[in-house]
Amino acid sequence: MTVPSSGLRSPEARRFLNDRLDWNLLRTFLVIGQEGSLSRAAARLHLSQPAISQALKRLEEQLQVSLVIRRGPRISLSSAGQEVLQIAAELYGTVSRLGPALEEPAETVTGRVHLLSISRIQSRCYDDFLARFHQDYPQVELEVDVLRSSDVISALLQKTASFGLSLCRTPQPRLEQRLVLQQRYAFFCGRRHRLFGRKHLNLADLQSENFVSFTSDQLGGNLSPLTVFRDQQGFTGRIVASSASLDEILRLVDCGFGIGCLPEHIVAADVQAGKMWRLPPGDGVSDVNVYLLWNREQKHTQAEALFLERFEHMLLTTELGERF
Repeated sequence: MTVPSSGLRSPEARRFLNDRLDWNLLRTFLVIGQEGSLSRAAARLHLSQPAISQALKRLEEQLQVSLVIRRGPRISLSSAGQEVLQIAAELYGTVSRLGPALEEPAETVTGRVHLLSISRIQSRCYDDFLARFHQDYPQVELEVDVLRSSDVISALLQKTASFGLSLCRTPQPRLEQRLVLQQRYAFFCGRRHRLFGRKHLNLADLQSENFVSFTSDQLGGNLSPLTVFRDQQGFTGRIVASSASLDEILRLVDCGFGIGCLPEHIVAADVQAGKMWRLPPGDGVSDVNVYLLWNREQKHTQAEALFLERFEHMLLTTELGERF
């Protein structure tokens, strides 16, 4: 079926839409738009891909407009799709407030949420979420431990924590995951390095430089895309210092041990202050995702369930690019 591109123009059609539009279709489309993939949306909603495709088709038929542009396994939103996605997110935010409005007063909710996190999650959106959660549920205790990504995943598989914020290069069958941040990694050097301040550099100028890197920057590790990039570009320098802590990586790069591949948004302030120098390539090295993870087999307490509900609401109502 070819979906008309003219949209709903007559008053009668608009009244029918207002009365009959299925909210579940909008909810499904919201997830499709956020995941950018029918298969990932199906996995997230625990539905089959044909069911997701059928829901999308029904919504396009009801709205009489094409919502997505298909490019092989990937999809992108049409201009109408982007508008519908924004409206769906606003509606979801409104509907999601019904639950808290009908709950017992916030002060009656007690308990503990044990969150594991990699170092230096820098996100104003995440900070705002934590502030609102504490304001609404002041009796809930939050314990945050900072670990390596591999240790976060191991602990969640063993059910020794509530949730984790971590890199996760290979999806774990027992863990649910939601994309929180997409970090672009690029090369930088500190003030003591010989390349600091030099303009018009190219990748060939970096090939023999030594590196400061993360312990997971190795083939098979969560930062293996950085390893693969260096190998593909024929870099011959060695890793002279490593750490699982981003703060220690920053310290070692600043001390001149070597160049480092770091998240652009984390280093932006240091670049602006003249403490770090951006190196080629201009478009960076690789995107690395940070996920919210939890064990799908683990039963949540009331406090944990509320934390997850609020976190997912934040993700559903905030565009990926606006979460830094």
